[in-house]
Amino acid sequence: MRALFTSASGMLAQQTNLDVIANNLANVNTTGFKRTSAHFQDLLYQSLRTPGSLSGNGGQLPSGSQVGLGVSGGTTGAIFVQGTIQNTGQETDLAIKGDGFFKVLLPDGTTAFTRDGSFTLDSTGKLVTQEGYPVQPEIVIPQDKAQLTISSDGTVSVTRAGQTNSEQIGKIQLTRFTNPGGLLRIGGNLYQQTAASGEPQESEPGQNGNGSLLQKSVEAANVEVVEEMIRMITIQRAYETNSKAVQSADEMLQGANNLKR
Repeated sequence: MRALFTSASGMLAQQTNLDVIANNLANVNTTGFKRTSAHFQDLLYQSLRTPGSLSGNGGQLPSGSQVGLGVSGGTTGAIFVQGTIQNTGQETDLAIKGDGFFKVLLPDGTTAFTRDGSFTLDSTGKLVTQEGYPVQPEIVIPQDKAQLTISSDGTVSVTRAGQTNSEQIGKIQLTRFTNPGGLLRIGGNLYQQTAASGEPQESEPGQNGNGSLLQKSVEAANVEVVEEMIRMITIQRAYETNSKAVQSADEMLQGANNLKR
């Protein structure tokens, strides 16, 4: 009976959907996190009668007869909607207002990209992520700095101790992708380039479609808890409905087995 396997595929699809929502809710307090949605597609169909084929009396069938075989997991895509900007008061924290990613250098020499701007300084004064990955291009803050200023266009300036004038020491760049949804999540709030994302396009904040920077702020996760809870309820009901279909198919098979009695 097809209904057993069709309903089972629906239950598996809703289980995947719930896994995605659970991950969104788990990261509700993760800085720069972008929520994910699951997309599904119907499986192949068994065509009993093809539309447009000839009927027994020589006429043409205006419609056919097809029976679907269920649903399969499609893709899971990140939704890059702006998260809420939160003020932290930390002078090394940066939030991107608009599109773009910070570029960081990984220990193996490859690069990754992140929306998490909760930066800090290492022992040498480099601007790094919470995991110690240096921001690219490299920004080194002097040890004798009295004040650090990062403007909306990425200009990094410091005022040294005992001085009143500030000096520019570097500039933060942002990176855009034609298809950010094609980036590969590798954990740690990091993404990596793939063939689907397109080539990275680096430019200054506020130019070529990049967003601007806000110092002493970070971008919160764009997860809406209420919305995710509503989706969870819908998924639970859909799962229950598929399980009822499995139960109905089982009862029909049981009735067929009892015909001999």
